Amino acid sequence: MQSETTTATAQSTVDPAEIAKFEAMAAEWWDLNGKFKPLHMLNPCRLDYITTQIAGEFDRDLKVPAPFAGLRILDIGCGGGLLAEPMARLGAEVVGADAAERNIPVAQIHAEQSGLEIDYRHTTAEAMAEDGEKFDVVLNMEVVEHVASPIDYLTACHDLLKSGGLHICSTINRNPKSYMMAIIGAEHVMRWLPKGTHEWSKFITPDELFDLLRQAGLDPVDRKGFVFNPVKWTWGLSDRDLSVNYVTASLRPAD
Repeated sequence: MQSETTTATAQSTVDPAEIAKFEAMAAEWWDLNGKFKPLHMLNPCRLDYITTQIAGEFDRDLKVPAPFAGLRILDIGCGGGLLAEPMARLGAEVVGADAAERNIPVAQIHAEQSGLEIDYRHTTAEAMAEDGEKFDVVLNMEVVEHVASPIDYLTACHDLLKSGGLHICSTINRNPKSYMMAIIGAEHVMRWLPKGTHEWSKFITPDELFDLLRQAGLDPVDRKGFVFNPVKWTWGLSDRDLSVNYVTASLRPAD
């Protein structure tokens, strides 16, 4: 997932063991019934939150063609492009970055087949920040629980934002329920993910994430839960239930 390649000038927060997990699954990104089935199921809910936050922050009308035209969006840990492609379809200039090198050609080929122009890179948040890259929006979804140093990684995300830019970050809460749902349920019972995909000790509570975001120089403004409905077999957003999967929005304060 996370795009973190070591460079001589920018220290990386990459965890090589975490990258190896996603390298092994790279070819399955667009298989709806493959190892990334949980993300395909969650994606409509993620996109609902992301598009609503971007539209609200930048005063965009989602009913018009290409509502995100003129916005530069970075998808960190882009994988095969499950979020980058919808952002491009909405008119944004999109950069997708990932540390798992094998993900990049998978994403590039799928974008070409879909007639989309997306700048996919095998690079890191730190390296891009070192190079002075700036974005209106940084999407940081299901990545922070896989990096070696969350605070250093989030600081790099802050540095990649323009003044007043929007940072959207999702991860998994750390509590007994999340262990049962995200690890025992998803990896061992439902077998939605390979065993060992997640480490419960790396999960981050919402309060911890808000503290980390503030330490990184960001201003948290919203958080919601992603809640799975086993009856409808769909995901939805919740204002109150952040017990397992959740998402946050934060801003880089205007200069």
